[in-house]
Amino acid sequence: MKILLKKEVKKLGNIGDVVDVANGYARNYLLPKKLATVVTKGNIQQINLQILKNEGKRKEEIKNLQVLADEISNISYTITVKTNEEGKLFGSVTANDIAKALSGKGFQIEEKMVILENPIKKCDLYNVTVVLHPDVKVQCRVWIVSESDKSAAPQQVPSEVPSKDNSETGKD
Repeated sequence: MKILLKKEVKKLGNIGDVVDVANGYARNYLLPKKLATVVTKGNIQQINLQILKNEGKRKEEIKNLQVLADEISNISYTITVKTNEEGKLFGSVTANDIAKALSGKGFQIEEKMVILENPIKKCDLYNVTVVLHPDVKVQCRVWIVSESDKSAAPQQVPSEVPSKDNSETGKD
């Protein structure tokens, strides 16, 4: 059965796509949940108008998220953790911990927005990807420091700031 999607459906298509699905899937799921409609010229025109309206809102949202992404990337975040004498973490730092650190700075970041390949298990500086929107991704710097090295953490963060100055002086 050919149907016109009114909303984005994962693994099926985007708004305005005409897709061919099983009759039961269309009748029992897509049509009752108003995710799709029958393909007619009137429905296609209506969906196209909706797409045009949504495009303006989407561009404005991306513009605002780009500003937020710049703010997030310009700040360094520090997470203090418990470690043993060798510097290994008790447990690990997860995406949830990083999301809480970002939220503590006033940003509305959820755990699913933070992308970590593996949990962090040692103290160091990490570049973490935060996905604000499918089209807006940002890298933020996260320092993982030991509670016993709290005095060392402020010394490490400023050493990173002059590195930008060093790169500028290297250009001179």
